[in-house]
Amino acid sequence: MKVAVVILNWNGILLLEKFLPSVVKYSPEATIYVADNASTDDSISYIKAFFPLVKIVKNESNLGFASGYNEALKHIDATLFALVNSDIEVTENWLQPILKTFRKEPETAIIQPKILDFKRKEYFEYAGAAGGFIDKFGYPYCRGRIFDTVEKDCGQYDDNREIFWASGACFFIRSSVYKELNGFDGDFFAHQEEIDLCWRAFNKGYKIKYNYESVVYHVGGATLQQGNSKKTFLNFRNSLLMLTKNIPKNQLFWILLIRMVLDGIAGLQFIFKGKFKHFFAILKAHGSFYSLFSSQCKKRAKFQKQKYHTTKSIVYIYFIRNIVVFNDLFGIK
Repeated sequence: MKVAVVILNWNGILLLEKFLPSVVKYSPEATIYVADNASTDDSISYIKAFFPLVKIVKNESNLGFASGYNEALKHIDATLFALVNSDIEVTENWLQPILKTFRKEPETAIIQPKILDFKRKEYFEYAGAAGGFIDKFGYPYCRGRIFDTVEKDCGQYDDNREIFWASGACFFIRSSVYKELNGFDGDFFAHQEEIDLCWRAFNKGYKIKYNYESVVYHVGGATLQQGNSKKTFLNFRNSLLMLTKNIPKNQLFWILLIRMVLDGIAGLQFIFKGKFKHFFAILKAHGSFYSLFSSQCKKRAKFQKQKYHTTKSIVYIYFIRNIVVFNDLFGIK
């Protein structure tokens, strides 16, 4: 298999200095690329000086995560794309378990490794943990992380199994499938575009898997902090866009309606907490969603699977029933 490890970069020289060495050291099977979103710092000169074998693909502007990868991957020839955040530290032999699965399972299109927290290495990391799922209303959660509750890694998710979505922090996909699905949706810019892509792959019958034998460490929030109102805007808007594209037609209207009500409740909570920037970010997200609604409807595929979720409402389970651990959702001990 021809493997391309592709790191998207925008003014991330400090992250490249810290994390690129591990990728180069532990990825002998792959060709490593840095896809640069028109950085204005010394990222490019640093790579050329210290890692001359790393290939550079230059985008003409900062296209964000979704379009940034879409544009860069047009210029990369590989069987597998490994899309790796610039704040990821990989470990020895991280590629072998992933490649083995792809070789053995032709129906598997996307794989995520175990993602642990770089700052607290015994804990899962927020963005992906041990593989992602969504509830009926499109709220994402992970094995090892539900909302803000992150679990310690005690081996409870040491299995290789199907999941619903793989984290964009470290995302393996067959190039043929990426092209078949036309890549990420550029309207998303960043955040939840990987969930949308996985959902579209799922609707076409492909499998998405988690492989615990491959381990990486993620800083998280290195480019956009968790408390940033822009992140709130992108998450709320993109979730609505994703639902519009992928929910079965007979469920779409009422699920969108309920989701908007839940967004309103979240907005009121931000007001009570004095987080007015986040409240206005939700209003802005809904305004942007309305402007994109028609174009997103046109992107709907001919077929959407009826059963895409494992829980009806993770909001109810987490905040009302106070179940905060993934395994407790199903009575697994």
